[in-house]
Amino acid sequence: MRNLRVVIRYDGTDFAGWQTQPGYRTVQETVEHAIASVTQDERIRANASGRTDAGVHAIGQVANFYTHTRLHCGTLVKAVNAKLPEDVCIRTCDEVPESFCANKDALRKTYRYVIYDGRMQDPFQRRVACHSRHPLNEAAMIRASRCLIGRHDFRCFESNWPNRLTSIRTISRIAISRVGELLWIDVEADGFLYNMVRAIAGTLMQVGRGYWPETQVADILTAMDRRLAGPTAPAQGLFLLRVTYPEELRLPPDDARGFFA
Repeated sequence: MRNLRVVIRYDGTDFAGWQTQPGYRTVQETVEHAIASVTQDERIRANASGRTDAGVHAIGQVANFYTHTRLHCGTLVKAVNAKLPEDVCIRTCDEVPESFCANKDALRKTYRYVIYDGRMQDPFQRRVACHSRHPLNEAAMIRASRCLIGRHDFRCFESNWPNRLTSIRTISRIAISRVGELLWIDVEADGFLYNMVRAIAGTLMQVGRGYWPETQVADILTAMDRRLAGPTAPAQGLFLLRVTYPEELRLPPDDARGFFA
């Protein structure tokens, strides 16, 4: 039995999220069926680094699965991609130790939230970005976001708290960048709460629009009350960008990933 790790990219628009749900089209079920049809394994269980919600995309989702196949990893990637629909593909595959778990062995994850703040709606951005009808002041958003870096109780940015045993997380990096009318918020942390990045994005957009002062984000964090934070931003702007593992479990290179870095 081999333990294989794959990096998966998908457009989440037409999926009901990652996790298999009876009666719904999900990324997990789609990928598992494609792999099983190639490997001829009776049951494939793809264990992901984390579950993405309906409408959320992934550039670097990571999953592992156990299989009896003897196919070379490169051959497996080509064969499985031939079975997958156009909105999902496997980018890389490598063999990992039997004990490897895509979820438990992850050190950090990075999500990107993409915002389009052009004056007119852009039909080409509607599936992959949140449209802000008001121009955003990214400098104010950058200053407001600095208080979020570090180890905090982020329950104010969690939908339906509590969803986990603890809402304490460590954000190691927040970067806000702009290219023309596109603005993105990158958040790297050791773990995320339900809708955490989307709630942070919705809160920072309130600052960027000039509705709230920059200092209000720190006040919200201290108050630990979800009702005081901004709205949960729409799902289509969110991407799972990358998952970081220990050096000995480092992911194989993906030449195309640099386009999104």
